[in-house]
Amino acid sequence: MSTNRKRIYLLDEIRGLAIILMVFYHAFYMLGTFFEMDFMLAAQKFFEPLQPPFACLFILISGISCNLSHSNFVRGARLLAIALGFTLVTAVVLPKFGIDGAQIIFGILHLLSVSMLAFALVRRPISKIPPAVGSAVCMVLFFVLYGVPSGNVFGLALPRELYLNSFTAALGFAPAGFYSADYFPLIPFLFMFFAGTFVGRFVLSGDLPEGFYKRRCAPLAAVGRKTLIIYIAHWPIIFLLGLIISKI
Repeated sequence: MSTNRKRIYLLDEIRGLAIILMVFYHAFYMLGTFFEMDFMLAAQKFFEPLQPPFACLFILISGISCNLSHSNFVRGARLLAIALGFTLVTAVVLPKFGIDGAQIIFGILHLLSVSMLAFALVRRPISKIPPAVGSAVCMVLFFVLYGVPSGNVFGLALPRELYLNSFTAALGFAPAGFYSADYFPLIPFLFMFFAGTFVGRFVLSGDLPEGFYKRRCAPLAAVGRKTLIIYIAHWPIIFLLGLIISKI
């Protein structure tokens, strides 16, 4: 891998913007839901339509970045351990302190980690697929299967026998009563991630317009390079903030 590759600051900046918006959305949700701040709940409802596109943008860029990594298997395994730690804390530890409804069973970290591992396994065989074809097919599959977690595809109901337990929920087939405060199942979001991996092969060529390599906002780019740390830290910080505000 060449050490002379120019840094794509635009990707850092977009990723930074996406994580900032995600933090604000989670703040609105947590402060509104767990601390009953009506104005925060209203803000969360107002910005709710923007959450899916910005989350998809974050997932797409994560897929693109896989082409720039030395070892997606190591990255994926490490991230999966962190994601499972989130599940342990939110689903097992917090309820013991009377905090219910915060469990993250299969959130965005779970999705990204499993997607990285899957990409590490199939990277070589799918490298034979032209990037334009691969990204187009993945995007089509994403939109076709977008309704799977809701139980339908283009309005056609899927068999309820598919929706069994937490394991099928990870795939996108969540049973009745399943709840995850942050929920990004493999179907359809794995296809958005893989669309990014195909786009990333074009990015890797270094033939992007010069504007991609230009730094426009250094703080935003810096945030975009620390998204994992920010994601891990923002949950307890927001919760602590809610506790402080509720005592005032």
